Amino acid sequence: MSIPRRNPRRGGTRRQSAGPPQVRQFRSSETGATARLILKEGREHSLQRRHPWVFSGAVAALDGDVAAGGTVAVLGSDGRFFAWAAYNPHSQIRARVWSFAQEEFPDDRWLRDRIARAIERRRPMISPEGTNALRLVHAESDGLPGLIADLYADTLVLQLSTAGADCRREAIVAALADLCGCARIVERSDADTRALEGLPERTGMLFGSMPPAEIEIREQGLRFVVDVVGGQKTGFYLDQRDNRARIKMHAAGREVLNCFSFTGAFSLACTAGGAKSVLSIDSSATALDLARRNASLNGMSASGLEWMQADAFQALRTLRDQARSFDLIVLDPPKFAPTAKHAPAAARGYKDINMSAMRLLRSGGLLATFSCSSGISEDLFHKIVAGAAADAGVSATLVDWFHAAPDHPSLLEFPEGTYLKGLLLRRE
Repeated sequence: MSIPRRNPRRGGTRRQSAGPPQVRQFRSSETGATARLILKEGREHSLQRRHPWVFSGAVAALDGDVAAGGTVAVLGSDGRFFAWAAYNPHSQIRARVWSFAQEEFPDDRWLRDRIARAIERRRPMISPEGTNALRLVHAESDGLPGLIADLYADTLVLQLSTAGADCRREAIVAALADLCGCARIVERSDADTRALEGLPERTGMLFGSMPPAEIEIREQGLRFVVDVVGGQKTGFYLDQRDNRARIKMHAAGREVLNCFSFTGAFSLACTAGGAKSVLSIDSSATALDLARRNASLNGMSASGLEWMQADAFQALRTLRDQARSFDLIVLDPPKFAPTAKHAPAAARGYKDINMSAMRLLRSGGLLATFSCSSGISEDLFHKIVAGAAADAGVSATLVDWFHAAPDHPSLLEFPEGTYLKGLLLRRE
């Protein structure tokens, strides 16, 4: 399914302001809005840089009544307008910006136009010949905080992780159903981040018919079966699409180890790239069963594929004790640090697995290592991996960097959106 085209009868997308925040005095009568979030003096600098979050410590007062998820005008201590934002008294992030333009009150029409713009932006990025699965909306980086929309063939999977997005569920579903022309919309609002917003998990059908138990997608010549109801994230790691293609180019003739393999996407990419053998490790028997089916779906011989259900941390030590070694190792673990406060514990985990992997790597072998933790910066991840190499007694060369595919963009003024980072290393 190609990226849906916008219905021109609904009107053009409203122009988004590219200039600095408005500085004239805010008058609630201009929009009918009454709730105002007043910042402490000197705490407006992040909004002036167009960062989309307002933390509780920056708030002086709330003037007016507003429920969690409702819209407030964010004002400086001198009454200057800075943004329209979704308010949440239960979160440390007290407000998340919808728009920095005072003339763009975020009503349902505005919301639909913003979603349409996000979808249209993907058109030149993702070729429908290459894949029929992609991210259509990427939260803050598309100006829609807390809203994730992933398309798998004719099925759209929606994830709402903030109070603002949650309370606008009906308008979001109506807009996506109209703009995408999908057969169904499935909600997977079951991420851990909802708890930080004071929200319960929500899953189920929002539009259309029930999905089949498994949906088949295409990616760069390979076929995959996706469980959009019970799989991790929204069913598949779409953000690693380009990285799988790049690692595939290095796989020919190599013995490969893929840790945290999930449903085998990296394993199949390496096999398609001519790998001599691939050992895939994951703690989930269900994920490994689906990985085997994906291999079979692509006509791949079982002789070169080995599957191991195990904890990856322990499995790496076991392989070392068995004197196993590999030419190419992929480490793509789940999120260890959802926020910066989890970084110290996460750093220990990343260092552990990278040190173990480097000891299993043959001279001249490649290590592709990733972190999808928002609480771990790219610079910190580089330092962690460098420390792991030193402790392992290994000399390694940084060959390349990895980032998320272009349908997972990151705003320059919102570094927290650059969650996926990776390194390609060669052991010397």
